Amino acid sequence: MKHGFIKVAAASPVIKVADADYNAGKIIDCIKDAAEKGVKILVFPELSLTGCSCYDIIGHRVILEGAKEALLRVVEATRGVDMLCFVGLPVAAGSRLYSCAAAVCNGELLGLVPRTYVDGSHFAVPDEEAVEVIIGGESVTLFTDMLFENQLLPGLSVAVELGADMDAVTPPALCHALSGATVIAQMASFPETVSSTQEAELNIRFLSRRLHCGMVMAAPGKGESSTDNVFSGLCLVAENGEILASDEREDSLAVSEIDVEYMMNLRRATGAFDVGDYPHIICPWGVKEEVTALSRVFPMHPHLPRTAEELPGYCKRMLDIQVSGLVKRMEYAHLDHCVVGISGGVDSTLAVMVCAAAVAKMGLPKENVVACTLPCFGTSSRTKSNAIIVAEQLGCEVRVIDIGKAVYQHFDDIGHAHDDYSIAFENAQARERTQVLMDIANKVNGLDVGTEDLSEFVDGWCTYNGDHTSMYDVNLGLTKTQVRANVRFIADNTEDKVLKAALYDVLDCPVTPELLPIHDDQIEQKSEDAVGSYSLQDFFTHMIMIRGFAPSKTLRLAKLAYANEFTDEELIRWLTSYCKRYFSQQFKRSCLMDGPAVEAFTVSPRTGFLIPSDAENTLFLKDLEKLQ
Repeated sequence: MKHGFIKVAAASPVIKVADADYNAGKIIDCIKDAAEKGVKILVFPELSLTGCSCYDIIGHRVILEGAKEALLRVVEATRGVDMLCFVGLPVAAGSRLYSCAAAVCNGELLGLVPRTYVDGSHFAVPDEEAVEVIIGGESVTLFTDMLFENQLLPGLSVAVELGADMDAVTPPALCHALSGATVIAQMASFPETVSSTQEAELNIRFLSRRLHCGMVMAAPGKGESSTDNVFSGLCLVAENGEILASDEREDSLAVSEIDVEYMMNLRRATGAFDVGDYPHIICPWGVKEEVTALSRVFPMHPHLPRTAEELPGYCKRMLDIQVSGLVKRMEYAHLDHCVVGISGGVDSTLAVMVCAAAVAKMGLPKENVVACTLPCFGTSSRTKSNAIIVAEQLGCEVRVIDIGKAVYQHFDDIGHAHDDYSIAFENAQARERTQVLMDIANKVNGLDVGTEDLSEFVDGWCTYNGDHTSMYDVNLGLTKTQVRANVRFIADNTEDKVLKAALYDVLDCPVTPELLPIHDDQIEQKSEDAVGSYSLQDFFTHMIMIRGFAPSKTLRLAKLAYANEFTDEELIRWLTSYCKRYFSQQFKRSCLMDGPAVEAFTVSPRTGFLIPSDAENTLFLKDLEKLQ
């Protein structure tokens, strides 16, 4: 349960219809197997003790008594097992018959939750008030609205829905989630069809995303009656729109970990949960706090799709956002030229290609993109050559403007020695470039298009009022990994062999500001030597700023995502650097220019993730100290 993770499972064992004693044995075996795997929440299908295809014998006294005795066996088998299990069975209360989920934990029957939507079946609609039934000589509460709250993991509250409840126009899960349930146990009863798996996945993804919750679904398995249908045993685990685990076979078992902390962070951001008048009975459970072993995958690049098949469409979408934003801004301002500084790096390369696409969309000549390379003391022939080749192949007007003389004059004006390579030496070049670009834009009725990306704004790796500033930044909403993905996508799909070769070489070059003198025309000043891997930085941004995780939890996930690529010492070093820079560089983000967001996360001072420019990083660094 450390860091908010809870291991959950959905199980669908092969049962025998109407043989509750046999089925109890199968369920107990599943519980033992799940316990060995560290599972804390285990969900079985609806009527799992009897089978959901008993038809008219479901209410027979023999079946009811057998199911009750089988349930008591299951309850006893869980003694000493700190796991919340949901087992399905028919329960009679007076003259009414209910399809119930029995919540069992550590040798105790916590409660019975009846199905709400009965659809003309053998079962009765439950009352709005709780009733008491006797099982094993003990009184047990039967009520539709029950929340099973873990006593050790803050925010972990589990609710259950059964069978047709899942397909209702207003499913019980909605009210449960609004009342605080962060995990919904879905005990399904649908048969297998050619589209049943796809439909179930669609439903669980949509509802878990809408309700910002985890969902654990188990459908009846191969042991059900084949009289009119067959059953698949589909088991799913989902979290906030993402399917974490899936299994569909004989004796299915889908196991994964739901991040309750993440669900709570998402809900707090909306402010729409824990509201309204939804009365629930609270049942506490959980007696032992443990570290949850993680089996789910955490990708190195959370800002990109997980599969190669999704990437082309994703890149097209990102490029469309960039181009559309730039076209709208130029049309509104009655401008007909784009002016962009090209360095041969991935950011400016993407920016100039976006500019070329924008003027083409507006029906303007290709030459209306004025691509300026502004070499100075740190420019290498490799980056300069790539910048010019890309711009020329796009048909841009290329201008080569050496700013060395102007920068030296500026040094003389402010009394700065030419061999003093301090911060003023570097920043003067960046500010001179920005001045030149903006003045050219004014001359040609154009827009100075910025090239800085989201990753660089997050860590503040830009010169204030230098490359930090533009008239409109098309890369403002893209992380460095997204920028690289877009450039590679264009390189992979262009038929221009010269452009393709130049783009691949751009991708092969290290990220560099090129502000310090070079020797033997070799790139020596590398950004990632100062701020760390941009892949890591983007991972940190996703976990700390987007998901709201502590640095200690972020480190744990980084170790899983990057495996042996970085040592623990390196991860801690760059994570510490990230936490320091994120706070100290906020003043640069407080006055950013306009630019389109690509994801839901941005650092725009108008609509983005905002912090004060003088906030302290003390608590973040204190959390990191636990790891050293």
